[in-house]
Amino acid sequence: MKVLYWTQRFWPHIGGVEVHASRFLPEMARRGHEFRVITSPGGRDLPPLEVVDGIPVHRFRFEDALRQKDPGLMARVRRDVGVLKQSFQPDLVHLHLTDPSVIFHLMTRNPSPSPTLLSLRVSLEGDLRRPDSLMGRTLTAADWITGNSASVLAAMHHQVPGTAARSSVILNALDTPATAPTPLPWDPPVLLLLGRLVPEKGFDVALQALPAIVRHHPRLQVIVAGDGPARPELQAIGRELGLGDRVRFLGWVDPRAVPGWINAATLLVVPSRWKEAFGLVALQAAQQARPVVGSRVGGLPEVVLHEETGLLVEREDPEALARAVLRLLADPTLAIRLGEEGRSRAAQRFSWTAHLDWFSKLYADLAC
Repeated sequence: MKVLYWTQRFWPHIGGVEVHASRFLPEMARRGHEFRVITSPGGRDLPPLEVVDGIPVHRFRFEDALRQKDPGLMARVRRDVGVLKQSFQPDLVHLHLTDPSVIFHLMTRNPSPSPTLLSLRVSLEGDLRRPDSLMGRTLTAADWITGNSASVLAAMHHQVPGTAARSSVILNALDTPATAPTPLPWDPPVLLLLGRLVPEKGFDVALQALPAIVRHHPRLQVIVAGDGPARPELQAIGRELGLGDRVRFLGWVDPRAVPGWINAATLLVVPSRWKEAFGLVALQAAQQARPVVGSRVGGLPEVVLHEETGLLVEREDPEALARAVLRLLADPTLAIRLGEEGRSRAAQRFSWTAHLDWFSKLYADLAC
């Protein structure tokens, strides 16, 4: 069937949603579905139309139109979205609600009525009960809603109980990496922080935990893989704490290189301070048999089972984070066991094939 795939960001932007889409769309296309991607350039100088992995990607100036409140630009974007819908005639619109650009979908629904699937990959915040709000209108308009964790849907069901009858959990998943796991390095031990460098990820909390860890492991190395606006602040924290060159900032990392960097680590630290909807990097670590030390927030406890595949601590607690890391570094047998349990669970619980099967069935059910 023909699917219009609507997402705030797409390649070359990198994040959990973007990494998933880069793998999901080609696989679903191989199953016979035809896609068009609607997205935004996101402040980058990107072409309005580009073909990525055989899939046309249409970039509209959503953010400019909404930020500038320019009636002319709003009208042009609305018209162009409507033209694309009319020419493509999608059997289904698959929304990934992470930004206000969804208003342009709502404004162009009537000329091109297609079933709408809304996939939530972030935890919704604010008052969802107002039917006149953009969020309320989007939830009402969706024919079906999926969440990538039970945590995401629970928050929605609590505020909007009527959505429970037309929603389901489809757990996040990733295909098996081509790089096989290697033994955990211990001489020296290596901690990995992986993701966008933004305050929500709590990487500053991990840096604050390091002095207590270094006292017991003076040769400890830390890899920070990712880039973002918080990088200067994080580097300044490292200097203030006297961490020197033991903390290595890699900058942007190609997603294809991520399994290799995970293999270079002893364990992954996920110190998020916001409600992670899922925690894709924790799943990537599990696939490489790396134990995870993370925050007990959002959907992370669904990916990292405390004392079974990793250790969880309360957010914003560098002392607790340091204790959890030290526990694993002092007990290699435990660290290896947690990593192996995580890998086994990732293969069973977060099957990529099952993930694709669930969406294929949902596409067929909604479009018939």
